[in-house]
Amino acid sequence: MIPNIGISAANLKSVTQILSVVLANEVTIYTKTRKFHWNICGDSFMELHKLFENQYKEIEESIDEVAERISKLGSKAIGTMEEFMGNTTIKEHAGVYPISKEMIKELLEDHESVIISLRKNIDDCSEKYKDVGSSDFLTALMEKHETIAWTLRRYFN
Repeated sequence: MIPNIGISAANLKSVTQILSVVLANEVTIYTKTRKFHWNICGDSFMELHKLFENQYKEIEESIDEVAERISKLGSKAIGTMEEFMGNTTIKEHAGVYPISKEMIKELLEDHESVIISLRKNIDDCSEKYKDVGSSDFLTALMEKHETIAWTLRRYFN
């Protein structure tokens, strides 16, 4: 049943398509952060091991929240690796195990990319699709990514 919440079916579909890309990006950045958590080594091992663990746990919560938002809007959340890889805008590097500074840089670039994408999505949801709720939801998600990016960026200052 299509939700009767003051947003047209076409706009609901467009917003859930946006949210599907957001979900795929969250899963991809979660997986990369987890990979780096597993494979970190060197002088800052424990510090970065714990940092990455805290970050992937926070991203894991966001994954569930995005999927639930999709459901609230009357759609099904994507949930297979094929679907995630078909929708993500984040690049993966299979078989590559960078040193710690490169891990941090790669994650920082990914979070900044997500932030840029979310800014556009926030405007589209609010202005183009008349879904202020999803706009607010994405704003909160963007702020989480801004905090993670800020933390990662501090390793370069």
